Amino acid sequence: MPVETTYTALREKLAGFLNQVTDDNEVVIVRRRGGRDVAIIPADELSSLMETAHLLSSPKNAERLLQSLAESIKNDGENPPDQSPAASLAELRSSVGL
Repeated sequence: MPVETTYTALREKLAGFLNQVTDDNEVVIVRRRGGRDVAIIPADELSSLMETAHLLSSPKNAERLLQSLAESIKNDGENPPDQSPAASLAELRSSVGL
């Protein structure tokens, strides 16, 4: 749930609010008198949202992505029978020193 504040409170405690946004991945809504509120979100979250919007802006690409998602859900995350994983769990653990 987003944190809400006023412009005045934001000015007084800007560093604290920015830390909340970056450290806790929290969204801060700044309520303004003119009715045009502003949201402060982490930059990487904004980048992700913009990339998603771009990928879904093409109807053909959106259809392919949604079809892939549906197939993934149907397969419950398992590899299709004709494909094997690139590395076993043991190999992955070994590669990161576990």
